[in-house]
Amino acid sequence: MAVYTEVSFDEARELLRLLNLGELTALRGIEGGIENTNYFVTTEQDGTPKDYVLTLFERLTSEQLPFYLHLMKHLAQHGLPVPDPAANRDGDILHTVQGKPAAVVNRLRGHSELAPTPAHCAAVGALLARMHLAARDFAQHQPNLRGLPWWNQTVPVVLPHLGASQAALIQSELAYQNHVAASSAYAALPRGPVHADLFRDNVLFENGVLTGVFDFYFAGVDSWLFDLAVCLNDWCIDLEAGTHDAMRADSLLAAYAAVRPLTAAERQLLPAMLRAGALRFWISRLWDQHLPREAAILKAHDPSHFERVLRERTRHPVTL
Repeated sequence: MAVYTEVSFDEARELLRLLNLGELTALRGIEGGIENTNYFVTTEQDGTPKDYVLTLFERLTSEQLPFYLHLMKHLAQHGLPVPDPAANRDGDILHTVQGKPAAVVNRLRGHSELAPTPAHCAAVGALLARMHLAARDFAQHQPNLRGLPWWNQTVPVVLPHLGASQAALIQSELAYQNHVAASSAYAALPRGPVHADLFRDNVLFENGVLTGVFDFYFAGVDSWLFDLAVCLNDWCIDLEAGTHDAMRADSLLAAYAAVRPLTAAERQLLPAMLRAGALRFWISRLWDQHLPREAAILKAHDPSHFERVLRERTRHPVTL
């Protein structure tokens, strides 16, 4: 989350009136993340304060956005704790602010747990499996836009900014992931809509209970195992060293499998997908570091973290 586009109080107030969400009382830009412009907004309706999040989409197009917004709506209707996009009187959930596509969702309660225990990881694993199963009958389809084709396009762009050791690693790993993607085991992986960015800061807890999952704007159709690997690479990693935390990982995997057992192909390819998840975020963070966009509020993530995770995943494969 960041602020690239300044939104005035009057503009935000008019949108919230059109959505019948009450009278705007507070508007505040959100720091963190790097993709979209985000504001916390507070309204008052019948004397009761209500909290929402206003998002202006800086990279995603009006053609791509219905997938994300309707996926959230679909999951919310299945009882999952995700943001529910607000509709106008015509039923539209995609709006326009400052000439850019925008959405308003309810603000979920709770806070991010940045030092998770095995219990937190178990809650995340179970919810991730529930999301995968709930999205099976979601009618819309859009590929993971930060999947293998994007990696193949982006590595040559960031390569000139890397040292010799980094360049050798990123090129060899990309070649390996192309090889894996062409295998019969990969073709056998169960697929469907995935979150693809389920990091610690995208999940909320209150009194130890998981109360929300948000930031679905990297979602797309991909293997469920890739989604699980992305999750493991954040929740079950020592952030300083990039090393695997077996206790947290075992809790997350067991809770996930209790809701949706893994197939033989998934068990076989978990080490490869853990490497894929690390590669994906190393590439995107390199891209954001070396080809940044201007923003009123912006905190870029350190790409070296996922370089360390990838090296660890390569040296010490995690097997089931």
